[in-house]
Amino acid sequence: MAYTDQLEPLLEREQELRHAIALTIAQERGENPAGTPTRDQFAAADAAIEAWTEDFEFEHDMRAFRPLTPLQTLLAEHDAIRERIMDIHDRRLS
Repeated sequence: MAYTDQLEPLLEREQELRHAIALTIAQERGENPAGTPTRDQFAAADAAIEAWTEDFEFEHDMRAFRPLTPLQTLLAEHDAIRERIMDIHDRRLS
């Protein structure tokens, strides 16, 4: 059996989620998203990911009172994957 780095599937999933976030934002803007997001759509996804990361603690409490939108669900999953990736990096450095 070949060695598989435990980070590889997480990094792939992170990119899949980034792609899905970009397409979801494009759809919410009324754009007709194609199979591959544009540079502007990826920039919007990166901005949304960054905003979610910064505001996560405030949003966390609010999620108890209302359901998450599809975009928020993707952002929360992306954040969880990124946390796992950082934990693995931290363990490897220690």
